[in-house]
Amino acid sequence: MDRAEFIHLVRLSEHDSADDPRAYRRSVARFAALGYAWVVGCLLLAVALLAWLAAQWLEGARFHGYWVLLGLFAAGLLWSSLRALRVPMEPPAGLPLARTDAPTLFDALERIRRKIKGPAIDHVLLTDDFNAAIVQLPRFGLLGGSTNYLALGLPLMMAVDRRRLLAVLAHEYGHLRGGHGRFSAWVYRSRMAWGRLWQDMQQRADIVSALSRSFFAWYFPRFHARSFAMARQDEYEADRIARKLLGADAISAALMEIEIKGAWLARSFWTTHWRQARDTAVPRGPYSAMARALALEPDAAFAHDSLRAALRRMSGDDDTHPVLRDRLEALQPDVTRFSPPLWSARPALRLLKDPVRWTQHFDTAWRRDHAGAWKLQHAWFSRLRERVAALTESLGRNNAQEMVELADLARRLDPQAPARAWYERALALSPDLPAALRGLADCTPPARRAERLELLQRLFDANAAYRWWASREAVALLEQPMDDEAALRRWRERLRAAEVAEERAQAELRDQPALGGLMRPDLSDFERGELQAELRLWPAVATAWVASKPLKEFPWRRCYLLVVESPRLPPADLLELCGALEAALPLPGPVLAVSTAHGVHLAHPPSALERVK
Repeated sequence: MDRAEFIHLVRLSEHDSADDPRAYRRSVARFAALGYAWVVGCLLLAVALLAWLAAQWLEGARFHGYWVLLGLFAAGLLWSSLRALRVPMEPPAGLPLARTDAPTLFDALERIRRKIKGPAIDHVLLTDDFNAAIVQLPRFGLLGGSTNYLALGLPLMMAVDRRRLLAVLAHEYGHLRGGHGRFSAWVYRSRMAWGRLWQDMQQRADIVSALSRSFFAWYFPRFHARSFAMARQDEYEADRIARKLLGADAISAALMEIEIKGAWLARSFWTTHWRQARDTAVPRGPYSAMARALALEPDAAFAHDSLRAALRRMSGDDDTHPVLRDRLEALQPDVTRFSPPLWSARPALRLLKDPVRWTQHFDTAWRRDHAGAWKLQHAWFSRLRERVAALTESLGRNNAQEMVELADLARRLDPQAPARAWYERALALSPDLPAALRGLADCTPPARRAERLELLQRLFDANAAYRWWASREAVALLEQPMDDEAALRRWRERLRAAEVAEERAQAELRDQPALGGLMRPDLSDFERGELQAELRLWPAVATAWVASKPLKEFPWRRCYLLVVESPRLPPADLLELCGALEAALPLPGPVLAVSTAHGVHLAHPPSALERVK
């Protein structure tokens, strides 16, 4: 199934759900039953074939050679069907919590369970995620009962107060409520099981598995699309239950506070924490510092910007969860403008009997698990420091590009480095150098609004490849405060046009043949070393090649193709690996990561490809 057909089926499921919810749920139930019917039908067919062969043998019928093939086929079909009924699923990771570890938490969970008449939580796990989730796993296979796990993140308990955390837990428990909840949970478990079974069958090459693989290749994407609307509506229903139990203010404030503090953790805390590797090769545990930081109020400007960005997001077809705005509007339909909430005064860590003990445990585990990566980060900072020292020593001889490199690297070492003077020196050498204009604009605080806007205008005029970034920054600057509507309207129009150009560039990068139009990579020795150091952190990548991939849309933009070889990963995991590499690699431009398992054959690698691992 291609993406267009998937989106079409998702839209149909949304319309059917809106027109007649009961009929829609019945149709989902029928389609879900089709998967079980296939597995059970294969099982019955295998048993019938083996029984027939046994009867023929017992009756002394004349032996035929095809009986051997038929017996092997039936035995394989029986084994495959039994495996499908007993799909292996790993329980969520985490530290088991007993009632004696958190009696207040367990009492609160029991009160929520009684109010919504839900099943008991079998296992409560404490994790290091900024999240909370209830996971149902089959207990005896597809046709058996389920085991309920609550995975509760220690960082989340640091970020919100008791009432807001309970609102989140009420939302999660709401997925298990009453008849509709049991039905939705069954569909969710089925979706997990069919997806896991499909992946499992893709790794097996026997003829019997090929039959079921063909069926599930057709069935699973359609089942996922047909049940999409129900999964999304279930999120709204879980929010309504949280609102009924704790109030709309509690769940709405929890959603906004989690969004803002989650953004702060991703953009600020972890960057600052890993920057400590600059000074020491011994890793430092993050969670004690995280508890102190999350207890403080976020910066007001950061909170407004993060919430505004979250409220702009639109619900997509790749996640059944509604976006923040849709959830808030459903919870508080009378509210037309959302602002950051009052911050939690006392973190929900008090629900744990001994929070210091658990914080120290996660700190110790983090130091152990990240010791290797921390040493590599320390080595990276050392290389960065050496390069900055070399560029500083040759300051009087540096060209404009080298001045920009010095400024960029110095800011990566220390965000407070005096990089502004180096960007200005680069512009004195080359007045319209886009990288210098961008760096200088980025160094100019929003308080110096006119100066920053002037730099963004110069950058917009200097190079089409930078217009999207310049327009986005100008729009964000003019929206706070919104006192120049003409300029804001002009920059918004530019942003829309730049977004269209960026979409064309992305389509060009991804849609043309992967190995077409390649050139030798235009990486400096330092950039090449950075790429090789980063790839060493990815053990799943056995071999990697890189090349430059010029775009017609933006001929001046540095773009790259990365080809990876990962023989031990299944195809579905390879796609996820390539996406993660595209987001993480320290290349000086967009990168398209592809795998040799997805039709990129390198029996005779093009000369433009350079091996980097």
